[in-house]
Amino acid sequence: MSGSSNHILIEQLDALLTIRFNRVEKKNALTAAMYDSIRTALVSADQDDSIRVVLFCAQPEVFTAGNDLQDFLAQDTSEEPAAMKLLRQLAVQKKPLVAAASGIAVGIGVTLLLHCDLVYLGEDTRMRLPFVNLAVVPEAASSLLLPNLMGRQRASELLMLGDFFDSKTAKELGIANGIVSNNEVFDLALQKAQALASKPQEALVLTKQLITGTHRQDVLDRIDEEGRLFGERLVSEEARQVMAAFFAGK
Repeated sequence: MSGSSNHILIEQLDALLTIRFNRVEKKNALTAAMYDSIRTALVSADQDDSIRVVLFCAQPEVFTAGNDLQDFLAQDTSEEPAAMKLLRQLAVQKKPLVAAASGIAVGIGVTLLLHCDLVYLGEDTRMRLPFVNLAVVPEAASSLLLPNLMGRQRASELLMLGDFFDSKTAKELGIANGIVSNNEVFDLALQKAQALASKPQEALVLTKQLITGTHRQDVLDRIDEEGRLFGERLVSEEARQVMAAFFAGK
């Protein structure tokens, strides 16, 4: 499997599938078309016996700045957002997910990592969960996964204050496995992904299932709950004012 579509580059390297964000001029902000491309690649990977591991990556200077807000707000509200479909797929993905993130990682650039089995960060990575600052709520079951991972108070600090935090903090909080220079992070993640791909495949998939299975339904339920509230918030007066100020550059 290989190809490229809507700023998402997809390439199969032996038993490894790489999904690379490639909209650098917009800091890899994700559009509906990009979400669809990622989800399609993930579904295909789970169905393709030649693929054993999926690796998310981008460029040394930027992972993703999160949702493209203009694109997101322009979507047809009568249909389920493409982002929601991707989030559900991440929660049920059978094959291991590895991530190499460096530079800027905001919003989905952080919450996606919570669904990865191995995460490696560049040492200069700056991360942020700005949902409350935009008058919306968390996504990707991060309101469940983060407290389970690091405790309520530390999760509240990330989700409620919405300040930037660095890769060292992310590793200390359990979000990442390792930190190297921004230029080395892809090579490290690739090495780890290839190591996973060399393992007995059935045992690997079953082990991931055992690790994630206990809370999988809770994660799916929380994704739905967050999505419902997120949609309600988008049409609220509070969010309208915040978004107007955001686009005005204030």
